[in-house]
Amino acid sequence: MKRAIVLGMALLTALSIAWVASAQPLAQGPSKINQPAENGVVRGTVPIVGTAVDADFWKYEVYYATEPNPSNQWIFIGEVHAKQVTEGLLETWYTETVPDGKYSLRLRVVNRTGNYRDIETHGILVANTTPTDTPVPTSTPEPTATITPAATPTFIIPASPLSQPTVTPTLARPSRSTLPDALDLDSWRRSLILGAEWMAGIIAVIGLILLVRRRF
Repeated sequence: MKRAIVLGMALLTALSIAWVASAQPLAQGPSKINQPAENGVVRGTVPIVGTAVDADFWKYEVYYATEPNPSNQWIFIGEVHAKQVTEGLLETWYTETVPDGKYSLRLRVVNRTGNYRDIETHGILVANTTPTDTPVPTSTPEPTATITPAATPTFIIPASPLSQPTVTPTLARPSRSTLPDALDLDSWRRSLILGAEWMAGIIAVIGLILLVRRRF
């Protein structure tokens, strides 16, 4: 009897060891973490969004770990989920319970054979006390043009009437019609012609006398 019990316990132990040894990571599949994104900045309550599916699905679990993680130590978040999720909420991470710093997230999808698939996201910065988001530069407003009103014209009204311009006499060139009547040009012309005729007659007489004397 005791021998049978010992053999039974040895058999159960061997089966347990075989089951544990058979639990191996599965090949890459459609399961993934969409949010938070790798190297993203988070604070407060963080929804972990993604997909956890398998052809022989059993459960999925979500973990986080500080970076760096040389000892491969992971901390469980929330609870074990027995339903598959496609592009939906996987778990909620309350980051107020952890110090600020860089973390990794792990999604583990397990099937009914005990095999599992791990999906990890790294470089997630938790910044609850000191936000590290780069501030968005504010645009510099364009300078407003200042319009200066035009100067108002000033009209000066003279106290006394304006003096009239003085007429300047213009000297006109005298015409023939304006010469005095005493200067009779026709009389002068006739006198000159008459004198010329007399002079010609005298010269003719003198020439005739000289010719007569030469001949005689």
